[in-house]
Amino acid sequence: MPFIATMSTMLNIDLSGRIAVVTGATGELGRVMVRTLAEAGADVAIHYLKNLDRAKSLLSEVRSMGRKGCIVQADVTVEDSVLAMHKKITSELGDADIIVNNAVSAVPWQSVLEQSPNGYEDQFRSCVLHNVLMAKAFVPAMIRRKWGRVIAISTECAMQNGPSQSAYAAAKRGQDAVVRVLAKEVGRHEITVNQVAPGWTISDKDRGTDRERQPEYEKNVPLGRRGTDREIANVVAFLASDLASFISGAFIPVCGGNVMPCI
Repeated sequence: MPFIATMSTMLNIDLSGRIAVVTGATGELGRVMVRTLAEAGADVAIHYLKNLDRAKSLLSEVRSMGRKGCIVQADVTVEDSVLAMHKKITSELGDADIIVNNAVSAVPWQSVLEQSPNGYEDQFRSCVLHNVLMAKAFVPAMIRRKWGRVIAISTECAMQNGPSQSAYAAAKRGQDAVVRVLAKEVGRHEITVNQVAPGWTISDKDRGTDRERQPEYEKNVPLGRRGTDREIANVVAFLASDLASFISGAFIPVCGGNVMPCI
């Protein structure tokens, strides 16, 4: 008789016993991803670059849920810094099962003719090199254990290629190539590699302000609204779980249909 999954099996996102690392964890989206992964049962390593106080507060939230956690400072564009982060996380929590590559630096959005070469280099380092260094540090342990999840946060801009987006979009498209190749290289070890691509997302800084609604943007979204940080985090938790065990190499827009990959 073929196996038929029950409804509870199909819908239960259970990350109990898993260790997750979220880079850029103190940012608007990063905080919600940390909380969501912890709610699903994961222990979480909270990466930050500058905001130690916010990292400490987030760690308290994780521990209040009964999960283990740690905070770690690193520059994700520098190899020695990422290796030191890996060493600290491994010593405090153990080998990571899930890495969420969320950190990204911000540069002014300018036209191709105005954008400085430094802006392109900055975005390359925080998107492409960030993903490379995280893979080099954390994926070998996943290979040894024959299980792992690599989740890279992208953007709908990688498909839109709108005016002034060139540095950001080019870096995210470079990221896309790296993680797709990685998916092919490590898939035989039961490691999945996927991308989540948010649209213009509502976060805590928008709620209750006049920025929460953006009619000019929303009119082009088939679902007629902006998504929320929790809606993005829910997809991350799904991809981190056993429910997504046969999804790899995917670029998943979470933007209400504002961009749609075509076949």
